[in-house]
Amino acid sequence: MSDVIFPNRFKQQLQNGECLYGCWCALANPITAEVLGLAGFDWLVLDGEHAPNDICTFIPQLMALKGSVSAPVVRAPTNEPVIIKRLLDIGFYNFLIPFVETQAGAEQAVAATRYPPRGVRGVSVSHRSNQYGTVPDYFAQIDGNISVLVQIESQLGVDNIDAIAGVDGVDGIFVGPGDLSAALGHLGDPAHPAVQQVIRHIFDRAKAQGKPAGILAPVESDARRYLSWGATFVAVGSDLGLFRNASQTLSDKFKS
Repeated sequence: MSDVIFPNRFKQQLQNGECLYGCWCALANPITAEVLGLAGFDWLVLDGEHAPNDICTFIPQLMALKGSVSAPVVRAPTNEPVIIKRLLDIGFYNFLIPFVETQAGAEQAVAATRYPPRGVRGVSVSHRSNQYGTVPDYFAQIDGNISVLVQIESQLGVDNIDAIAGVDGVDGIFVGPGDLSAALGHLGDPAHPAVQQVIRHIFDRAKAQGKPAGILAPVESDARRYLSWGATFVAVGSDLGLFRNASQTLSDKFKS
C-alpha cells in the first residue's frame, strides 16, 4: 500500500474534533511499531526528541506502519527547518514540534513544512515521500495534507498560547506535562494542582482559538480527566512503558 495519503485522514479527524487515542513509540524498532500499528491506535508518535531515533531508524518504522490504521506522527528533535525538511522527505505527514514558545516559533514550524511561497521547505523532485518522483500531483497536494502540532511546555509558551494557537497552519496544541511541570517549579510532579490548573487553561485557550488540544497521559485516570476537560487527542501509553511494566509484572509474579 502506498505511503502517500491524500487526503490526510488524521488531519481531517483533528479538524473534526474527533477523540483520537494514541501511543508513544520510543523503542526505535520497526517490529514494536508494527505491533502497535496492529493494535488499532488512531495515531502513533515516533519520537525523535527523547528516543534514540534518526532518519535511518524512522524509515523502517514507517515501512512497518504501511496499511495500518494508525497515523504516524513524528516528534522532531527541535524546531529546525533542515531537520523538518528531512523528515518530510522520508515520508512523514504529521509533525509534533517540541518547545514552541512564541507566535514566531509556531510560524517557523508551519513554514518549514510548506513549499514556497507559503514556506521554506527545500525542493527535491525525488524522495521517499513522493515515491521517488512518481506521484504526479505531489507538489499541488502536499502542503494541504501536512499537519503541525505544537508542544507547549514552558511558562513563555503558556503566556503566548492565544497567539500560538491562532497561527494559520497550526492544527493542534499539545501539552508536554513533564517539561511544563518542571518549568512551573514542580519537576517530576505533573499532578500538582498548579500544573493541572495550567494544563486546563491551555486546553481552554486552544478551544477558544478553534484548535484541538492533546497531551501524553499514560495513567488512565489522568487521560480520562483530560478528555473530560476537552482534550481530543491523547496518547495513553508508550511502547517502553508497556514493555517495562509487563516485564516487571511477569517477573514479580514468579519470583514472589
